[in-house]
Amino acid sequence: MTEQLDAARQALHAVRDSLRALIDDRETPAAVREALQTEYSDLQTLWRKLDDQELHVAVFGRVSVGKSSLLNALLARDVFATGPLHGVTQRAETDQWTRLGDSPVRVFDTPGIDEIDGQARERLAAQVARRADLVIFVCDADLTQLERSALAQLAEAHRPLLLVLNKADRYSQAEQARLLEQLRAHARGLVQPEHVLLAAADPRPERIVRVGIDGQDVESTRPREPDIAAVAQQVSAILAREGLLLSALNAGLYASEVSDTVATRIAEIRASAAQRVIRGYCLGKGLAVAVNPVPLTDLAAAAALDVTLVFHLSRIYGLPITRHEAGRLVGVISLQLAALMGAVWAVHAASSLLKTLSAGLSVTVTALAQGSVAWYATYLIGQVATRYFVQGRSWGPGGPKRAVHDVLNLVDRESILAEARQALAERLRGRSR
Repeated sequence: MTEQLDAARQALHAVRDSLRALIDDRETPAAVREALQTEYSDLQTLWRKLDDQELHVAVFGRVSVGKSSLLNALLARDVFATGPLHGVTQRAETDQWTRLGDSPVRVFDTPGIDEIDGQARERLAAQVARRADLVIFVCDADLTQLERSALAQLAEAHRPLLLVLNKADRYSQAEQARLLEQLRAHARGLVQPEHVLLAAADPRPERIVRVGIDGQDVESTRPREPDIAAVAQQVSAILAREGLLLSALNAGLYASEVSDTVATRIAEIRASAAQRVIRGYCLGKGLAVAVNPVPLTDLAAAAALDVTLVFHLSRIYGLPITRHEAGRLVGVISLQLAALMGAVWAVHAASSLLKTLSAGLSVTVTALAQGSVAWYATYLIGQVATRYFVQGRSWGPGGPKRAVHDVLNLVDRESILAEARQALAERLRGRSR
């Protein structure tokens, strides 16, 4: 048992340190941190939980099934609000229950799953569930469809589940046995049979009838003690046996989810920035080619802009390369593009030559045509280079030819050329005015 406990503590400390590293990672852009404020707040809470070796128990269930009463009975004091009104618990509340070794155990009360504004409260319940090491699902009869659905969702969180039939004092022993059987059947695959329990957190007063001095029956009541011993024993046993390991596992799973979300947001931000940069260079190259009357000069300018574009993209993706390396990358991409669509490059070169031999309207028409083709060429180079950097400066198993082929299949050539012609025409008209 001692060796198992030491191993659990080591796992917990390892996850705690990885959480700290994720929280403090300076490579995460400020925009991502701002967009994921809730997730980073949860990570901070989880880190403090692990650092204090806290164990968390959360209760779920419909309104008025006695969630708050069950926790009050566990605590042996009235901490959580209870009452006849629908939805007394309006937000998640917590208090410390006991200590197991060095670990304080905290319990969390949550709003009913069928309350008004259910979506917001379900999100709140889900947030507490992510941090819970054990979940108690409370019902007061056989499960409704809503309860079955909620129980299935909780089971997906991969933490121990207790299903507690509260208000058991309202049923006869035969009815209790029948309800336990039904609950175990409906929770099969979600809750272990031995984790389906009876409780009477706030039992009805005992009715006492005695004969008065006048021979008449006199009726009175006296309060009954809560009957939650089986629940308390099961919770303590699970947490003592595997609480620290569960805490480390749950925190690790959530940290992994947040890490994936952070990576996705970073990828989205980089992709958005890359597309803005590519279109900026497309416009710059298209204009440079369209307004420059010297064929060899505009081709040289085009190549220089493509190299600078790739150089810029490498920095967006945190994989900086030199301009010489960017030039080589443009060369590789251009060779593959020329092999796959040489006609486009032929038009590009021919229209450059035509521009010096034409005047008036044909110059404008040719400038738009050549500028649009230059735009399109830079757009393709940018998309292929982006794929290269997204894959960690790798072409993937198919090599550069396959990467270029895939990009060509994804790009709608006509829409890109139409966009280019429109943007260049507007800019050229602006220059003429």
